[in-house]
Amino acid sequence: MIIKKTQDEIQNFLTDASNFKGSCDAVYFPDNENEIAEIIIEANRSKTPVTIAGNGTGLTGARVPQTGIVISTEKLNKILEINSEQKFAAVEPAVILADLQNKVKEKNLFYPPDPTETNCFIGGTIATNASGAKTFKYGATRNFIEELNIILPTGEWLKLKRGGCKADQNILELKTESNKIITLKLPAYKMPLTKNASGYFVKDGMDAIDLFVGSEGTLGIITKAKLRLLPLPEKVISCVVFFNDETAAFNFLDTARSLSFEARDNNSKNEIDALALEFFDEHSLKFLSADFQNIPRDAKAAIWFEQEADSASEEIQINKWLDLINKNNGNAETAWFAFTENDKSKIREFRHAISWKVNEYIAKNNLRKLGTDVAVPDKFFRQFFASSKKLVQNAEIDFVVYGHFGNSHMHLNMLPKNKNEFETGKNIYHAICIAAINHGGTISAEHGVGKIKTDYLLEMYGRETISKMFEIKKTLDPNLILGRGNIFGQSIK
Repeated sequence: MIIKKTQDEIQNFLTDASNFKGSCDAVYFPDNENEIAEIIIEANRSKTPVTIAGNGTGLTGARVPQTGIVISTEKLNKILEINSEQKFAAVEPAVILADLQNKVKEKNLFYPPDPTETNCFIGGTIATNASGAKTFKYGATRNFIEELNIILPTGEWLKLKRGGCKADQNILELKTESNKIITLKLPAYKMPLTKNASGYFVKDGMDAIDLFVGSEGTLGIITKAKLRLLPLPEKVISCVVFFNDETAAFNFLDTARSLSFEARDNNSKNEIDALALEFFDEHSLKFLSADFQNIPRDAKAAIWFEQEADSASEEIQINKWLDLINKNNGNAETAWFAFTENDKSKIREFRHAISWKVNEYIAKNNLRKLGTDVAVPDKFFRQFFASSKKLVQNAEIDFVVYGHFGNSHMHLNMLPKNKNEFETGKNIYHAICIAAINHGGTISAEHGVGKIKTDYLLEMYGRETISKMFEIKKTLDPNLILGRGNIFGQSIK
């Protein structure tokens, strides 16, 4: 096992993609899960804070230490098994998502969770319950986790299989590999009925696995995971369609969403049933225009959609999408339809470019990212979008808006030019989060809370609920060593 203590050797572990920064005394690089357990047992004995580091692609500071030591999982990077017959993959936590997706594709399978940054570690995606464009049809990472091996903050080993350990009303009993029984009292609180990655997942009769998925490195260290896979679709229709009017783009999106839900309810094979429904505003398109010069100059918005198809249904479905485009004043002539793998790759590049270019801008200006991750119920989304955008326009701060609008999930990224604009932007960010809460939505739909959004989580659930959530943490981590600062910040003791 390698241990690095020299500051210039560990700088990469002291920041993430949000440009949140921290410090630590050392970074440990264990070769296996036994070495992780040894580190944790000693840290628990000495009450040394431990932060678990993935690949640094997060946007909330969760992997950034404020003190203590860091455990990098990067050496635990093996795909242990891909089972085509039973459709699962067994992996270690530092397997890179893109590598897994490529490997399972070779076996005519696919793993639906697809966060924009595919260079992330699988362990990190589980810790944050990551999602992405395909969430519109398949949901987030939680839906595809079948088994987890976990080292608890005390050094105890826990092996969970979906369906093997469930809560009885509000009591969840965990049995460790040493036969120790840990009893957790689950608080009763209402999670938003939207895509959500804010705080611990708690539900009547819940599966124990679901408590650890999305727990952001605060309850245990994932050392192995078994992931559910699906058959690879024969074909995927992919298209970016441009609109000269933002309202027309919203009308198109709302109709496509409704038709997709209807097709699923009726199990219809030849109807519109989007895999992804993503939105880009006028500012996003202009922000990308230098790199993608075939973006129409007069475009006010764009929608990227995908749909699974086969040889029998592809032409029928394309014609239905074309009809929907024309009915909503989209421009079918300038639309980017992907008919080859190269075309699809170019569209994926376009989709991912907006995120990394925003991160590049923030890092260049040495500011922390001011990008919302909010979601609200569909019926409120148009109003919420308009009012949020108006706040930034009135402050005369540059911005781009894009995101998973099929899920009413908005990434509004402010691009402040100086610290004064950044401070104004922080107030706007707060106002947008409060508006999302008031609409029954969430402050974080996919990125998690980390260290950046702890105050917003407190406003979302209230101190009493957060205190009850924290009791789960204290039961599993009595010395509060693991993921210190994540989810709860310093406001709850």
